[in-house]
Amino acid sequence: MTNITKRLLLLLLFTTLFLNITHAQDFTYNNVSLAELNMPAYARDSSAHAVVLNEHGDAALVFVNNSNVRLVYTYHIKIKLFDNEGFDKGNVQVPLYIGKSEEEDITDIQGVTVYKDDAGRMQSAELTPAQIFTIKETTNHTLVKFTMPALHKGCVIEYKYTVTSPYFQNFHEWLFQSDIPKIKSVYETHIPGFWAFSALKVGALDFDKKEGTIDQECMNIFGSKADCSHFVYGMSNIPAFIVEDYMTSPRNFIAALRFELNEFTDPSNGAHNKIAKEWKDVDDILKHNDYFGGQIKHKDLLKERILPIIQGVTDSMDKAKKIYAYIQKSIKWNEADDFGTTGLRDALEKHTGNSGDVNLALVSALWSAGINAEPVLISTRAHGVINKFYPVITEFNYVIVRADIGNKTYLLDATDPLLSFGMLPLRCLNDQGRVMPINKPSYWMEIKAPSIQSSTTILNLTLTDNGKLTGTITRYSRGYQAYITRKAIKKFNSIDEYVEDLDNRWTKIKIKKADVTNVDSLDKPISEVYEVEIDAYKSLDHQKLSFNPFIFNKITTNPFKLKERSYSVDWGMPSEDRIILNLHLPEGYTIENPPKDEQFALPAAGGAFAVDYTESDNSFSLSHVTKFTKSVYGSLEYPYLKELYNKMILSEKTEMIFKKKI
Repeated sequence: MTNITKRLLLLLLFTTLFLNITHAQDFTYNNVSLAELNMPAYARDSSAHAVVLNEHGDAALVFVNNSNVRLVYTYHIKIKLFDNEGFDKGNVQVPLYIGKSEEEDITDIQGVTVYKDDAGRMQSAELTPAQIFTIKETTNHTLVKFTMPALHKGCVIEYKYTVTSPYFQNFHEWLFQSDIPKIKSVYETHIPGFWAFSALKVGALDFDKKEGTIDQECMNIFGSKADCSHFVYGMSNIPAFIVEDYMTSPRNFIAALRFELNEFTDPSNGAHNKIAKEWKDVDDILKHNDYFGGQIKHKDLLKERILPIIQGVTDSMDKAKKIYAYIQKSIKWNEADDFGTTGLRDALEKHTGNSGDVNLALVSALWSAGINAEPVLISTRAHGVINKFYPVITEFNYVIVRADIGNKTYLLDATDPLLSFGMLPLRCLNDQGRVMPINKPSYWMEIKAPSIQSSTTILNLTLTDNGKLTGTITRYSRGYQAYITRKAIKKFNSIDEYVEDLDNRWTKIKIKKADVTNVDSLDKPISEVYEVEIDAYKSLDHQKLSFNPFIFNKITTNPFKLKERSYSVDWGMPSEDRIILNLHLPEGYTIENPPKDEQFALPAAGGAFAVDYTESDNSFSLSHVTKFTKSVYGSLEYPYLKELYNKMILSEKTEMIFKKKI
């Protein structure tokens, strides 16, 4: 029997079993109405370039040849494309996984584009096999790709396919929400009673349809019978999910349905297996696994390397900082996220490794010095928030370090040589982590920034008779702002090159002298002092000079544009930015438009924006402060943040006009 014949027989068997258990509520294929074709725009979102008219998915677990189990997933979608910018929805990619012995398979690909020709007649173009391509991306992944034919403005595209997977434990998730709106989206599941899955709804949107029925004795295998649970989940009038700045992974917020396998019964022998383990089971696995606990449970593993580093040091904090700096310099992070290691000594010898190599080496090194340290499993911001209901190891993709020194607890990450002791990179500031003590049960702890992002800029300037401003600009960067500034400086070969770049970017400012200090002193604020000359002349009649004091990080666009936002604004840490302008005017000049004092406070002391102006003789002082006291702001606070930014932008647009007396 040829491989093609075998696949056809298997497909026939899949189809027969699938039809026996399915109660499909799929919509009719290739049945585009004239109203759909003539739709000029989507009434609920006139800015949408496309809208999903209907979407249906169906997933079922079936038995084939002996005890093999397959997940059969059918997808069907119909989309209206309003303009050329919506044409990207006609480029379709279906990922397939290839294992060592089995692989996912796609069949029954169909597609049609319905459009109006130049004469206004309805036409259709079918997707052909020649337009479907399979591309091998990696050893374990392929992409099946096709582009819908005959795309026109106002056309309707429709396609469907079936994916058969041997990896049935990973029950197919369903995304109700995408980057375009949807009028209707329905997902059906058919699961025999041999398996128990939990369905987890994600996002703020609610179902408008959720129905469950039982198909009696839908499956009979090895003499064991099971009923099937048949669920139908539906949502209507689903808004597009728009990604804005200052958020964690969209996966945390997009309306979706995901599944976790809790337990199953082997139909061949009736043996019951529990998948969703308790944390004590996960603890046991990790602590005895060579990839994790096996590498760090020997507390003297790195002792011979560490003792010379801390020789003569008696204070625990000083020891910890020396060890932290040693690991930072000894193992360069290869930018791969992981919570395990294949060998700490090997990573130290090669001077490179993933995040697990770096931070588990830090745990072991701290132990060598008698400092209490524990690994903390986390999920990075891009990876998503951890589901704490079920202990699933794959929810984690990173490890940091908890160290107890004196009466304080510090969270450490040695992957970046510019991170000061006790500071975590933004990617790690994501809700909670699971502390994994070697000799005690694991537990959750909050992951939050230990310091704020703070900067103070002071401009001490004098307006000269030739229309120029001279003086100094001093900027102090603290906490996370100091880290950001260090990163910016280290992109250059020297501080001189960094200053030269600033001089080129500040088009009206000439840097005559610079003094930048504490770049390599990670525990101290960075100080930048620039002696400058500013060309403030801007008037046509030579009687007026204008100057905008907002030189650093001037805000010109509001990052918050949505009418409302269903997900939180997450900066990762509180922040405070302060700009102070002290300016002396020569005799014969007045200020035509002195700034007005103003203050705008966020609810519940969440932050504020304030402008304060004081004038004395021929001098004045202008203070501009923006403060956010929280790391995360909920969706109800979104309008206030949006308004605060509008006020900041308006204030920073204002140019001060210095007028010469006549």
